[in-house]
Amino acid sequence: MIDVRRRSPVGVLPTTPAAALPAAGTLGRHTAGQLLRLCQVAGLGDADAAGYAQVLTTALGPVAGRPLALPAASRSFLSDDHTPVEFSLSFEPGRAPSLRVLLEPGGGAGSTARSGREGLRAVRALARRWNFSTDRLDELEDLFFPLSPRGPLALWLALELRPGGVPRVKVYLNPAASGADRSAGTVREALRRLGHPRAFDALPESDRVLFFALDLGDWDVPRVKVYTAHNELSATAAGRLSRMPGGARPAEFEAFFRTASGLDEDQDTLLDRRPVQGCHAFTEAETGLPGGFTLYVPVRDYVRHDGEALERASALLRHYGADPAQLLDSVAAVTSRRPEDGTGLIAYLALAHQTGRPPRVTVYISSEAYRVRPPAALSPRAEAAR
Repeated sequence: MIDVRRRSPVGVLPTTPAAALPAAGTLGRHTAGQLLRLCQVAGLGDADAAGYAQVLTTALGPVAGRPLALPAASRSFLSDDHTPVEFSLSFEPGRAPSLRVLLEPGGGAGSTARSGREGLRAVRALARRWNFSTDRLDELEDLFFPLSPRGPLALWLALELRPGGVPRVKVYLNPAASGADRSAGTVREALRRLGHPRAFDALPESDRVLFFALDLGDWDVPRVKVYTAHNELSATAAGRLSRMPGGARPAEFEAFFRTASGLDEDQDTLLDRRPVQGCHAFTEAETGLPGGFTLYVPVRDYVRHDGEALERASALLRHYGADPAQLLDSVAAVTSRRPEDGTGLIAYLALAHQTGRPPRVTVYISSEAYRVRPPAALSPRAEAAR
């Protein structure tokens, strides 16, 4: 069993002015502290870390100062315990992991419409701070921000943190904002407006479109991404989701799926507790085909506890030539609890292929500001056999 308790002390923060952080016992102090320690693990300097922590708490808005003794201000869809913050680390061979924070600006604003307005305001404030354009987002505002939006989210903001204090920025939008029955039409029109008129037809069959995302700011090749949900997916079907030309063979995604979900080689069991996700990333319009594909396995629903999730994540990192040590340090930077005392700290395991880059494994780490989900009484495999 993996033991993270002897690794990076969870209580130690980099040198940061106390006035720059929200008060102790608040959502902002909790998540900013986690971010500061994760920045240490990822090799970011104290000045960069402090700047990113301040951006996080500012973007969260008033909920950053909300005491954790109170319930979550809204039932954020971003995490199981409604914390509006999630972390992830992306691993490639021979490189330090890339740290990302995903957050819901405007969470707790009182309605989805207000949350959307606050989210747009936060993104535009960051655009002024870091001097990037929001033109692509502005062009889609009528599609994703109607007067009476539906669905569990309006806008999520992701920051891929880099040395120098200027991150890469991504926004995630809700295709069902005008109704679930209009999701496909909304995504098709959004792709057309952004110069990808043939992209929607390249997507695989799915149960629903989850998110529409786009890169803003300093990207070598900005992407437009479409996330799809796949209920009761088998390993064989997972291997066939990618529509990326010249990418990984189906067997590679199938093997990743089996390891992440804990399936034996001779099993093709459906994952029926939470949908598996696929993401197709589009960068050019000539062929209409994606230049990248990512498979996301919701590992938290297919383990007894996070110790098992960490073992699977570590096995995958070793397979792809990455060192699991920084993942274990990252877990210790986020929580002091034992992995076997809960499940959900490791939320997703993902395998990404992108044209011109080696494959990368991403591990998604929950903040658990409000609740730790208890371990499962039985393994998913034993429970299914009952």
